[in-house]
Amino acid sequence: MDLTGKVALVTGAAQGIGRSFTEALLRHGAKVALVDLNRSIGEDCKKALDEEFGAANSLFITCNVGSEEQLKCAFKKTMDFFGSLDIVCNNAGINNENKWEQTITVNLTSVIRGTYIALEYMSRENGGKGGVIVNISSLAGLFPAAHGPVYTATKHGVVGFTRAIAATSKILGYGVRINTICPAFVDTPLLNSINHEEIMGKYYVFKDAVEKLIQHYGILE
Repeated sequence: MDLTGKVALVTGAAQGIGRSFTEALLRHGAKVALVDLNRSIGEDCKKALDEEFGAANSLFITCNVGSEEQLKCAFKKTMDFFGSLDIVCNNAGINNENKWEQTITVNLTSVIRGTYIALEYMSRENGGKGGVIVNISSLAGLFPAAHGPVYTATKHGVVGFTRAIAATSKILGYGVRINTICPAFVDTPLLNSINHEEIMGKYYVFKDAVEKLIQHYGILE
């Protein structure tokens, strides 16, 4: 796949799945805006990518995707720096059953908002040239995860929203292909959250059951 000349924006890009997406996009010729809350990890990631792909091909933007203002600013900075936008990956996510409102904000609200902002730039309805949006859900978006009811709700929401807005795009001729991906267990900091009672709250009792599921499905690296 040749993505030369394409510009992508990836949220949660500094580590885990987001970093893998970013590396793949750069490897296939795209320029990428790395959007992440963690400045130090983001800057380290940018430095490593610069050595392999060249500094001009990526841009790091510190951003709390839960903030409408910051997320809109990240899109604007991407447009100002690269001059166009073709691919958006709404990947940022957390797992915190204690702070469940924050989980909803990051996992679902920011995905919806990120999709709508992307459409403002890419939809042919708004004078854009079309593009691709990929929203990251989870296996928990397809099946109930007893150890994470709110996490499950957010990921089901991502699947439902993406399927609906993809249909809207097709019917109204936005020219934007919108898909969702539902990974199982991936070796990321988010997966490690199941080991912390302060994050999982009363659902920490499912820790051993989750580990058995991990053994059954395996872990992607």
